[in-house]
Amino acid sequence: MAITEAWSTKIGRKLLKKQHIIDVAAGRKKADLVLKNATYVNVFSAELETRDIAVAEGLIVGLGTYEGLQEVDMSGRIVCPGFIDAHIHLESSLVTPAEFARAVLPHGTTTVITDPHEITNVMGTDGIDYMLSATEGLPVDVHFMLPSCVPASPLDESGATLDHRDIDSFFDHPRVQGLAEMMNFPGIITADSTAVSKIVTSQAHHKKIDGHAPGLTGKNLNAYIAAGVYSDHECATMDDALEKLRLGQFIMIREGTAAKNLEALIPLLLSDRLFDRCMFCTDDKHPSDLLEKGHMDYICRQAVTLGADPIRTVQAACLHAARYFLLNNRGAIAPGYLADFAIVEDLKDFRVVSVYKKGQLVYDRGQVANFPLPQIPAHLESSARDTFRLPHLTPAHLAETRHRGVIGMMPGQIVTEDRGYAGGVDIKQDILKMAVIERHKNTGHMGIGYLNGYGLKTGAVATSVAHDSHNIICVGENDADMAFAANRIAQNRGGIVVVRNGKVLAELPLEIAGLMTDKPLETVNALLETAKEAAYGLGVSRNIDPFMTLSFMSLPVIPTLRLTTRGIVDVMTQQYI
Repeated sequence: MAITEAWSTKIGRKLLKKQHIIDVAAGRKKADLVLKNATYVNVFSAELETRDIAVAEGLIVGLGTYEGLQEVDMSGRIVCPGFIDAHIHLESSLVTPAEFARAVLPHGTTTVITDPHEITNVMGTDGIDYMLSATEGLPVDVHFMLPSCVPASPLDESGATLDHRDIDSFFDHPRVQGLAEMMNFPGIITADSTAVSKIVTSQAHHKKIDGHAPGLTGKNLNAYIAAGVYSDHECATMDDALEKLRLGQFIMIREGTAAKNLEALIPLLLSDRLFDRCMFCTDDKHPSDLLEKGHMDYICRQAVTLGADPIRTVQAACLHAARYFLLNNRGAIAPGYLADFAIVEDLKDFRVVSVYKKGQLVYDRGQVANFPLPQIPAHLESSARDTFRLPHLTPAHLAETRHRGVIGMMPGQIVTEDRGYAGGVDIKQDILKMAVIERHKNTGHMGIGYLNGYGLKTGAVATSVAHDSHNIICVGENDADMAFAANRIAQNRGGIVVVRNGKVLAELPLEIAGLMTDKPLETVNALLETAKEAAYGLGVSRNIDPFMTLSFMSLPVIPTLRLTTRGIVDVMTQQYI
């Protein structure tokens, strides 16, 4: 078929589809689906309205009185637009994107904006391709912000190093919305060409740039925003959020597993002047949270409990993120918008009864509809399951006689303190040895330091989920168990392990890039909770998550001290100590 003929045929099909939409909207034809007597949240007028909602070709086409080929009575229910998570790393769920979709649909989520920097730090651009393939056609729309910091800092050591040329072609993908969280704010405010060139490239494609700048203030914050950074999800205080809002940034109010900022930032939703520049995100969401608390519905429920207006809450959960990311056909119930609906019992508990995606019922009263799994190219699947290259470790590799810095953990936070130096493990003072072991390129690099505040009394804990480069991070009371734990992680091709006296007490293999598994979420959660109890049994403080907290001890962009494969880093000066 000639190009012009094919083009004409494509236009013809679209014309017929559009004519059908117009005919249904005008009442000349029956709709594919009508939600009868629907009380719905009008996010534009900030009110509840009751009308029929007519759907054709996956779109909302009319509000009023309609007849449909399928009609569903919505009496006694509230229809919300499908919820949108403005910033999440899908890998944090520890399961495949398809399994993640199965987990969040019952909570009304129909769209997420993901930053695949976890897997990209392991696999380079193959990681982006893997996630694009693994999310294609899911009943939850997955849009992407391209990783801006691989690795997170020049002092880190990941499986790949990406510059602006490596990500440039991905901006043309229809599900790519822009450049993800620019964590290297020191590079931006010092006008480092490597960091700034990524912003310039994103702007050349007319895309958004998300921020990540905890505590940045004054002229440095001016410089960061002037470079083109539009948002921030790292605000933990109202002072931080207000300064950024006053300088024009949008605020993503984060309530995830690792960081919970909703309560501190709830005044934003209570303010008539500020709430329309705010949206919700989770950032990281572990299996237990997804199963026990929920996803975006949980944030809505918490916001209302804290005093937020219910309709304003729905606006932040839907419309504001859609508007920010220029997803102009979602986030609202109005003609021309996608027929994405979260049907809830009320606007207090936000208990989701059913979910529609593009007019199709994908969740109803406890059951997620079956959907075809995405097809991942064989070479990407194979690469994702072969990402460990490191020598077999012995206790001698971990031996250390020099004094090293002590990273002090802060209760309930992922920021740390500088707590001086130590020359060895001291259980009475809660000082443990910690190691970060390079696992991507068999360099043999290993950073050693000490950790205070973890609570472990014996044995060792290790994981390959070690932000953001995802080397192996291990903490222990003795070198033998630490070496054994690291070797076990490599043997499993990734995951989490708790050991004592050379024996595995509990483990969760994560065979996909050392970050995810294709096991069901319920199975993963059971293994993870068993591992947590094993860690607590070895003395780890019950005030922390043994693995998530540990995973952030290697991220050299969050103050104050972190451990990388080359040693302890002072984040504020970006120098080794």
